[in-house]
Amino acid sequence: MPTLPAPLGYVICETPDLEENYQKIAIYMLNDQPTHVARQLLNGKWTSKLGQDEDIEHDTLEGLTGERYGQVAQVMKRKVGSRVGKST
Repeated sequence: MPTLPAPLGYVICETPDLEENYQKIAIYMLNDQPTHVARQLLNGKWTSKLGQDEDIEHDTLEGLTGERYGQVAQVMKRKVGSRVGKST
């Protein structure tokens, strides 16, 4: 599985479990190509944008795995409120 670059201050983490003070994303890949990113909500559920207008919530990351999006290749996290290039 390829290692993906750390976007916008995210670092690789080991689990998709909810962690206080962290925002997590999950990157799906199919045929070694990124296909989708899901973001964890404060309640531990995940949100995904499917098409232009469809935002969905899902309890687990496995709900989107399959022929369209592939598998979760990497889960990443960043501290809540941290952003690259954010001025202080």
